Amino acid sequence: MLLKNVEKHELRAHFKRIRAKLEKSNKEELDLKLAERFLTSEQYIGCRVLFAYVSTPIEVDTSVIISSALADGKKVAVPKCDRDGNMEFYYITELSQLKKGMFSIMEPDVERCNKVKNYDNAVCLVPALSYDKSGSRLGFGKGCYDRFLSDFSGKKVGLIYECCMCDALPTESHDLPVDTVITEKEIYSSNKNSQAKG
Repeated sequence: MLLKNVEKHELRAHFKRIRAKLEKSNKEELDLKLAERFLTSEQYIGCRVLFAYVSTPIEVDTSVIISSALADGKKVAVPKCDRDGNMEFYYITELSQLKKGMFSIMEPDVERCNKVKNYDNAVCLVPALSYDKSGSRLGFGKGCYDRFLSDFSGKKVGLIYECCMCDALPTESHDLPVDTVITEKEIYSSNKNSQAKG
């Protein structure tokens, strides 16, 4: 799907409709496939710290990934966003350290968690409504990840349903692509400009 010249707000509405039409059982199956593909990827296996968003119902589910990373002994960090769109990550050691925060999204309880200050050997899962094959991203419009990723030195990975992939997305100067996009069918590497089927 080529949507280079379509306005971002139209694209967001388009991909939200696609997500809304997914049957619950189909979405659960896709989420599990995506989790399995990520958890067996070189990006996950090689990282020491996983930066993971806590998913909302419209997003690719990250619950299995977070639980698996904790069980595997990885350091797991999740984001907290303020009203100005600034985002910081905090380490969690168990899911009970999450509480409902901005936009009703589960966030770390900052009184029980330590703030992340080091991005060495880290992988960040970046949420999106759509990705294209070069790693460009259509976010949710709040700008939190754009600001955070400008200072993030680790690897960036996008998880997305194949039905939400595009050939090309409109981009702006502040938009930062991810290094790898994983779908239930393919792995797209923006660094190597290659694609691996699986």
